[in-house]
Amino acid sequence: MLNVTLFTKKDCKLCEEVKADLEALRDQFPHRLVEVDIETDSALMEKYKNIIPVLEVGPYKIQAPISRQKLKMTLGAASDRKNQLEKLDDPVYKYKMEKGKKLTTGDRISFWIAKRYLLILNLFVLIYVGLPFLAPTFMKLGLELPAQVLYRVYKPLCHQFGFRSFFLYGEQPFYPLAEANLAGYKTFEEATGISGVDDPYSLTRFDARNYIGSETVGYKVALCERDVAIYIAILIFGIIFGLTGRRFKSLHWILWLLLGIAPIGLDGFSQLFSQFNWDWLNALVPYRESTPLLRTLTGTLFGFFTAWFAYPNIEESMSETRQYYIKKSAVIEASE
Repeated sequence: MLNVTLFTKKDCKLCEEVKADLEALRDQFPHRLVEVDIETDSALMEKYKNIIPVLEVGPYKIQAPISRQKLKMTLGAASDRKNQLEKLDDPVYKYKMEKGKKLTTGDRISFWIAKRYLLILNLFVLIYVGLPFLAPTFMKLGLELPAQVLYRVYKPLCHQFGFRSFFLYGEQPFYPLAEANLAGYKTFEEATGISGVDDPYSLTRFDARNYIGSETVGYKVALCERDVAIYIAILIFGIIFGLTGRRFKSLHWILWLLLGIAPIGLDGFSQLFSQFNWDWLNALVPYRESTPLLRTLTGTLFGFFTAWFAYPNIEESMSETRQYYIKKSAVIEASE
């Protein structure tokens, strides 16, 4: 018996006509009709809203307008293919038929994730970027042990240089190096007494990395300025993506390179290369230290446009997974 899947919705006159034609052809082409309401899933609605009814049987798919003659030809082709595969005793075909008869625990987990992946991603990013702000808060409250745990957990994930990090509960939100030429702010050296950190080969850079803060200076966020901006921007896009029904199309890769990669690459690499103590390189790239504003801006651009590039592609994959399991569930339910 053939499994015929009809994508439909309420008050669809054309769908009712197709169902009537299918019933008239049932004796000639025995089949089990499975109806899938496209209004149960946003991706199905977006995909089929203007072309229903859509009918699938085996590898064949037809869409409105569906005449009885077209329906008969499609059912006939699917029936012939099914008979041939059964005669050949094809193991792949048999495996797929058996797999389609039941929903496994793995199926249910995959379907659950496909429906809630965006919530999972947003919660993960929120926790990831939120915990570093708890570290200075714990320090302010005198809870040094949990604060130290957070700093240690994030240390392999970020350089944590104090002169490139935000500070909470102190005189300033950041303490840049003197080389950043940021007027009106105490430099990191002035605020902490740690000198020589402008030299990338200096051992005092370890002191700047391990420096957490004080009551006067404030306490360091466990992620650097650029990383904070990146993950907050990813979270913002994730929220916008969800609120708009996940209808954004993926950003073109050229725009992603120009708007997301180029600014952060230019700012980061020009800073990195300028600080090597190589005379020939210093002649080409004068010494520079980026500012908190530039790090935040380029990090925000990178995070937002990277999410715009990636999330719609993830949605496309997850929507296919949802459609597969919605159809499979409907087939199993109809056969019971």
